Amino acid sequence: MRGYALAVSVRATSIALLVLVAVIAIAAARSSGDGPRAARAAPDRFRVLVFSKTTGFRHDSIPVGVAAIRRLGRDHRFAVEATEDERRFTDGSLARYDAVVFLSTTGQPLGPAHRQAFRRYIGRGGGFLGIHAASDSFERWPWYVGLVGASFRRHAPGTSAADVVVEDRRAPATRGLPRVWRRVDEWYAFRSNPRGRVHVLATLDERTYDAHGAAMGADHPIAWCHRYGGGRSVYTAMGHTSGSYREPSFAAHLLGAIEMAAGRGPFACPAG
Repeated sequence: MRGYALAVSVRATSIALLVLVAVIAIAAARSSGDGPRAARAAPDRFRVLVFSKTTGFRHDSIPVGVAAIRRLGRDHRFAVEATEDERRFTDGSLARYDAVVFLSTTGQPLGPAHRQAFRRYIGRGGGFLGIHAASDSFERWPWYVGLVGASFRRHAPGTSAADVVVEDRRAPATRGLPRVWRRVDEWYAFRSNPRGRVHVLATLDERTYDAHGAAMGADHPIAWCHRYGGGRSVYTAMGHTSGSYREPSFAAHLLGAIEMAAGRGPFACPAG
């Protein structure tokens, strides 16, 4: 009888230990991101392709910019793929993305067939975000210049601090930014003023820096949006420096611009 009681006690202890081990394993799986809770993780809200091929000047900030957009994707639940392979510009491939980001592309980064696939993508309602030197691409392709809104002409020497005046503080790309946003960048001038063809989000106050041959006068748009060719287009001329992508305010500017381009934010921008 005593032996039977001892066997029952040992068995009960073993069962208790197994239960304890199972509880610990479940807790560990949940904390590590595995298990049922991870399986119920919210899906990505949308998907973007970051394209950064250059055939002209290449910005040192491109890798930092790609990393910053990937980080925004992780923090705000959107998928980011980055490439410099123009062969990704086919009808089937581009259909997977809600927006395509041209990150400081220069020169002629797409051949004729891939240009036409990109144009069809926009025509089917795709989104575009151009960052900084995206306006220094395809200067002889009128459709693309129209998509961006303007073509790069030249920039002021070096990088300097200047006042960016936020005109529209309701758009996602500029919401929360100060009315006068003081920051350091390389300041672009364009071959034409896009106002009238686009909705201007922010302008540059030329009185606050030395434009030195890269002036546009009292009206110097620096970020804007518009509907174009069936799709959505957002452009910001900022983002030359690696430090830009470490600025919380610039990160917020990029996040809102990406969401606008992807159709995941208000887009009160007229057709251009």
